[in-house]
Amino acid sequence: MLRQSDRQSDNRDERESRAGFTMIEALVALSVIAISLAAIGSLVAGNVRATRRVDDRLSVVETARAVLTGLPDRGDLALGDFSGATGDNHWRVDVLPFAADFVDPQRATQWVPQAVVIRVESPTGQELRLDTVRLRPAAGGRR
Repeated sequence: MLRQSDRQSDNRDERESRAGFTMIEALVALSVIAISLAAIGSLVAGNVRATRRVDDRLSVVETARAVLTGLPDRGDLALGDFSGATGDNHWRVDVLPFAADFVDPQRATQWVPQAVVIRVESPTGQELRLDTVRLRPAAGGRR
């Protein structure tokens, strides 16, 4: 028969052998942590790239708005092109005769439509093209 002290010793040995983590359990836990951190890092990097793209797009849109707002008055807007830079963004404005099936250039009218094309390009290569029409008073017409 086992004595009381032998039984306590056996119980203590069993508890000590079950206490703590095995090497495999520790490696599995570290692997799970590493995979989780890699996924979080990838997510953060994707968010940073997306934020930069949105910021770049916003800069291009704001430049286009500033150029459109800064255009000369309709009576002073002549055919041709001009360009410049605002911050890091380069822009170009083309003022062209408006061509459409429903516009008769031979017909006398008080207003002459002009096509205005604004192009803005950021340093990263993102581009924005804005097409609009402006009405210019015809030569000899009233304002």
